[in-house]
Parts: sequence; structure tokens; C-alpha cells
Amino acid sequence: MAKIETFYYDNKIVRNFAYATIFWGVVGFLVGLVLALQTFIPETNFGIPFLSFSHLRPLHTNIAIFALVGNAIFMGVYYSLQRLLKARMLSNLLSIVHFWGWQFIILCAVITIPLGFTTGKAYAELEWPIDILITIIWIVFGVNMIGTISKRRERKIYIAIWFYVVSFFTIAIIHIFNSVEIPVTLFKSYPVFSGAKDALVQCFYGHNLSTFLLIMPYFGLMYYFVPKAANRPVYSYRLAIGHFGAMVFLYSWAAPQQLLLTSIPDWLQSLGMVFSLMVFAPALGGMANGLLTLKGDCNQVWKDPILRMMAAALIFFGISAFDAAFLSVKSISAFAHNTDLAIAEKHIGAMGWNGLLTFAILYWLIPKIYNTKLFSQKLTNIHFWLAVSGILIYTIPLYWAGVTQGFMWQEFTSEGYLQYPIFMDTVLHVTPAYIVRAVGGLLYLMGAVMMVVNLAITVKVGSLVKEEEAEAPALEKLSTAHQNKGSAGCCIHFKPIRFFVVLTIIAVIGGLVEIIPMFLVERNVPAIDSVNSYTPLELEGRDIYIREGCNTCHTQQIRPLRSETERNGEFSMAGEFIYDYPSQWGSKRNGPDLQRIGGKYPDAWHYTHIQDPKSMSVGSTMPAYPWLITNELDISSTDAKIRAMQILGVPYSKGYDQFAIPDMKLQALNLAEGMEDSRVKVEPNREIIALIAYLQRLGTDIKVKETEKK
Repeated sequence: MAKIETFYYDNKIVRNFAYATIFWGVVGFLVGLVLALQTFIPETNFGIPFLSFSHLRPLHTNIAIFALVGNAIFMGVYYSLQRLLKARMLSNLLSIVHFWGWQFIILCAVITIPLGFTTGKAYAELEWPIDILITIIWIVFGVNMIGTISKRRERKIYIAIWFYVVSFFTIAIIHIFNSVEIPVTLFKSYPVFSGAKDALVQCFYGHNLSTFLLIMPYFGLMYYFVPKAANRPVYSYRLAIGHFGAMVFLYSWAAPQQLLLTSIPDWLQSLGMVFSLMVFAPALGGMANGLLTLKGDCNQVWKDPILRMMAAALIFFGISAFDAAFLSVKSISAFAHNTDLAIAEKHIGAMGWNGLLTFAILYWLIPKIYNTKLFSQKLTNIHFWLAVSGILIYTIPLYWAGVTQGFMWQEFTSEGYLQYPIFMDTVLHVTPAYIVRAVGGLLYLMGAVMMVVNLAITVKVGSLVKEEEAEAPALEKLSTAHQNKGSAGCCIHFKPIRFFVVLTIIAVIGGLVEIIPMFLVERNVPAIDSVNSYTPLELEGRDIYIREGCNTCHTQQIRPLRSETERNGEFSMAGEFIYDYPSQWGSKRNGPDLQRIGGKYPDAWHYTHIQDPKSMSVGSTMPAYPWLITNELDISSTDAKIRAMQILGVPYSKGYDQFAIPDMKLQALNLAEGMEDSRVKVEPNREIIALIAYLQRLGTDIKVKETEKK
């Protein structure tokens, strides 16, 4: 019989990540409330660039995904992993480096994103030095986790750990793949992929980030904390293994469903749609397994707000999974894409599934590590109702707004004309829904503040058990046969890792099968002779467009639907975007699509519209950008940008970087002088000149002649 060993769980690292989860959660909810207000009162940015909607929205998503959810995952993993493996974490030093390194990354995001240092890629806005730091800290976390598995005292590896480890490997792969870029300066880079290819890579990254950070690790947490809180075993271990395997295999294949009816090949779209519908079954299985685990005593669930939060989180996950499958049908996507329906679906998942499960785990875990009871069940109960009410009040108006947008954008008169040709008609119609949404966000924030008070008093009353004593027998050697092959310890240590590597390959193989042909088969991105590279001034203007986050509200992708071509112009083709590093297709239309905006309005119109949007579009909710008129255009890195583009294959002539700035100044001077005829006086070296040059270029490489239309 193996000797009983005494060891100690590290609760300090759990406490640290719990505190970080709470802090960044409240910050994220507050930023979200500010954004909700700005959708109908844009003046709440107070004319400050870094408080503008387009600057704060990517910050909000980064805080929600990496600060709130990320820290919550680490908190749950560090607590559950030690107990499931009956082993302390591999290294105290690695745990500390992981914690402070991750908080530093978040702090970098909080500083750089509002200041406009962004790649312009959804959920991957952080620039290349921070990307490298993310990779290093993620590896530190992985080494600590896998090292702990290697020294475990429990032979069987519980299902929750399966979710943790496969998520670690998959996130590492997609982060590195999506972050391959050419540095220009310390705060500027260009991705190595462009146009339709980059859009697919972004889509693959965003979809799998959602899967392997917002869904899979949370199922791992669910499989540990729900049975613990309910004091019952998992309803079905077989169901857990089954839905885990199905989700690992199916999810990555479903990524292209986010690009239905766009410029990527139709076979990719169809694959994405089919697998999105298929993955709903295992997702539903996971939800059912969690709810059936709680089913043992319904009265207990109803009385205990922590169990009620867990049950509600699982239900909201089911709703989100159904919405995702529903929206992946091509005919539904034609109606719902770029509307608030997608925003509602994301917030049902983030606020309901991730938010409520995080709250429940915090309420259960903090008293455990502080060796005390939760201060107030009543406050927890109030928080539950505030959170659920906030979610419903937040998302139901968005569902209504999305349906309204879908109908209004596609409605025609009996004579065959668009019923609502002006985009502002839709904006004004859904504004009441945005007002109600802000109320829901306020309620959700109030609940979180109440949780802070409840847990703060709980911590004050209790005392942290920094080193929690535990006992377990050492893991026995496998067998003589294994020993003859080598060290038995090696068999025990590394066999699971091979298993997890195989699972990771299964997880990413779908994406590889879909992405590789896009890069190898030329007809997937056919060349268009009339498409030219951007001039230096237009390139600088595009970088300003990305810096200001214009893609958060405007798309650059016109789908082959009559309603879209009537309103926005000729549908987009893959070959138009070959010089776009990165692509700016976008996913939400708070304003009209800009793919064919070039030449539609005079330069002076754009100047006035950027200076004061309401003066050109009555009722506009677009914020003003007066700083673009006063900011001098920075041309210190223009030549470096041209050289980077040449490395990427953009056909600038050899040595053109030496002539780029004179060409840019000449184009800027001509543009500024042209606006004087409209009584608009602006210096040619201002940022607004470059942005107007870029906007006026959009869609002009391809002009459909009127005779061809007829």
C-alpha cells in the first residue's frame, strides 16, 4: 500500500485571481454601461478621443474576454486542478509570474486600445509586443498546469481537466496563427494575411477564441463546481465525455458561419453552416448534463441562490447555443447578419453563461478559502434577480431591434424601391431599444457591486487559508511490463499529454481543412486587374481609420442581396481586398456600409460629417471626431510602412519608399485646395485629409458602368 503523503494546496494564487476577476468584472461592466449610453447619447464621450465609442468598444470586449473570463478561468483552474490531482501546483514562482504577467497584459490593453494602438482585428487588437507577452505568459500557465498533471497523486484524470488542457493547446495555436505580423514600429504592425484570407483567419480566431475560452473551459469549471455546490455526482460521465469529444471535433469546422454570403467561397460557407447546426446537439448535451446534476433536489436549487445562478447560467448557455445555430442558417443570416440579433446572442452568452457561472463560483469559493460562511444569502439572492433581470432587459430590446433592422433594411415598396433607403431611418427607429438596454446594463452592474460588498464583508470576517493541508497516497507505478519499457513514472506522466495533443489536433483540423485551400487555390481569391495598391496618403488614412475603430460601426462588405446592392452598390468581390492588411469587413452596422463610399459624396461633405455628424445626418448617433482636424499627420514612419507593404507583396516600385512622402504631400495639397471651393479651409498636413483620401478611394477600383447595369 502506498504511503500517505501530506502536502498543501496553494490558495493564495486562487485568491489573487478571484480578486482580479471581481475588479476587472466591475470595470468591464462599467465600460459596457458607458457604451450603452453612447449608442443614443454620443456626447457622453465629452469630446475626448479615448472615451469615444469606437475606442471603448474593443476595450470592453478585451476586458470581458481576457480580464473577466480569463481571470475567472485561472481562478477556477488553480482551485480545482490541485484538488482533482491531489497535488500542489508545480511551481509557486510560475503561478506568481502567471498572475502578474496576465494583469500586466490587461493593463497594457487598458492603456493602448483607447489610445488607438490597435491592429484593427476583432478580439486581437493588441499590438505585436503585447502579443509576444501573451504567448510567454500563456506558456507559463501551460507549463504550470501540465507539470502539475505530471506529478499528480490521482491516476484518473477527471473530465474537467480535459476541457482545461485542450483549451490551453488550442488557444495557443490560434493566437500564434492569428498574430503573425510584420512590425513597422513599436506600436504598429501589419498582418501577413490580407483581404478575404485575413477575414477567414480572423473568423477562425474569433470563433475558436469564443469556443475555447468562453465555452470549453467554463464547461470544465461547471463539471467541478456544480457537483461540489450541489453535493451530488455528475449526472452522466458518459454524456460528459460524449459531448466533450463532439464539441472538440465539430466547433472549429463551424467558424465560416460568421461569413455567410460574403466574398469567401460558397463551399466554405456551406461547411460552416452545416457544422454550426451539428454542434448544437453536443452543446445541448452539456447543458442538460449540468441541469440534471442539479435536478436532485429542486427545492434546494430554488432556495440556494448559488445553485440558482448555476442553473440559470446553463439555461442561458442553451439559449445562446440555439441562437448561434439558428443564425448560422443562410436564409436567416441574410436577414439577421450585421444587426443587433448577433449582439443579443453574444451578450446572452457573456452575461448569462459566463457572468452568472462566474458569480456563483465566487460566492461558493471565497468562503471556502477564507474558512467562513458567506456573509449574506439575502444579498446573493438580490444579486441573482438583478443579474437575471438585467440580462433580459438588456437582450430582449436588442432582439427586437435586430428584427426591426432586418425588416427595414430589406423592405421594398410596391414599385420596387427600397422603403427605407436612408440608413438613419433604421437608427432612429431602434434608439428606444438602446435606451432600455442601458437600463438592463445598469441593473447588471448594480448586482455586481452588491456582490463586491457581500464578498468584501465575507473576507473581512474570515481568514485566508493560504496553505490548505491535504493528504493522499502517492501514485503507484503502473505495472512491471511498463517498467521494463522504461520509467513507470514517465508512463504515468506523459501518456495523458499525448492524449491531449491528439485532442488538440482534432480540435484544429477542421480549421486547417478550411483555411489551407483558401491560400493554395488561386480561384478562391481571383485577381482583378483594376485593383491597385493604396497611395501613401490613402495608406495613412486607412491606418487612421483602424486607429479610430471605424470598423466597430461600419462594415466594408456588401453581400449579394438585392436590398444591399440597391442601398450600398455593387456586391463585394474577394479580389478587391488583396491590399487590405488587415481586412475591415466588420460585423455590425451602427452606420451604413462603406465599401462603395468613394466618390459618393464630395470631400467637403466628409469633412463636415466627421466634424459634426448631426449637421449632415439629423439624429445621427455617430460621435464627432474634431481632433482629426487639429491633429497633424505623423509621417515619420510612412517610408517604413511602404517597405513593410513591399515585404508583404504589395507592388510598389523598387525604392518607392524614398518618394512616398513627396507623393503623399502632393495628393494632400490637391485634396485640401479642392475643398476650398466649398469654403472649407484645412491644412493639407492634417489627419482628416488622409482619412478623406482613404474614404474617397473605397470601391473606386471597380466601377460598374450604367450600360452594364442595364
